[in-house]
Amino acid sequence: MKIWGRANSINVQKVLWAADECGVKYEREDVGGAFGGNDQAWYLKMNPNGVVPTIDDGGRIVWESNSAVRYLAAKYAAGTLWPSDPGQRSEADRWMDWQLSTISEPMRIAFWGLIRTPPEKRDTAAIKKAAEDAGKLFARLDGWLDGRRYVAGGHFTMGDIPAGCFAYRWYALDIERPDLKNVRAWYDRLTARPAYARHVMVKMT
Repeated sequence: MKIWGRANSINVQKVLWAADECGVKYEREDVGGAFGGNDQAWYLKMNPNGVVPTIDDGGRIVWESNSAVRYLAAKYAAGTLWPSDPGQRSEADRWMDWQLSTISEPMRIAFWGLIRTPPEKRDTAAIKKAAEDAGKLFARLDGWLDGRRYVAGGHFTMGDIPAGCFAYRWYALDIERPDLKNVRAWYDRLTARPAYARHVMVKMT
């Protein structure tokens, strides 16, 4: 398997984390950001959106990070990362979609404002509002996790991966955060996973 994408991309981190959890061997090649290449014809032939990551699994091309996580879980970890029960799987799916549709934008604003924008150019009001908005959204997850160890119930699934990537940034950014005991306990459980530490809990750049 080959995975194209730079290691500091949160979307690439999702796929690397999932691949390690599945026990899949792969080769990663830097593409995107400072490395470029994602606007080249060879890359666009695989991924017409020109974003990262893209994976090639024996000729099967998959792009869109959450779709790639689902693919890996279904093929290599059915019954564990990919829940066999459709109802439980829908819970994992819902929180994967929630990451894309709901928490992604305020976290993007906070991350880009604090990590990828020089201090003199930061919009502090926008960053503060984004952090507040993200806190309210993480509070929804906190309520859901009451009585649950992971987003789809008692064991770790693919559903924890996208939101879990954002949880690291949430706790690592220099922002004010509400005290969300269930989210914190869930996050602490994720930090004990070697693949999470290896691919997600890294210096933000």
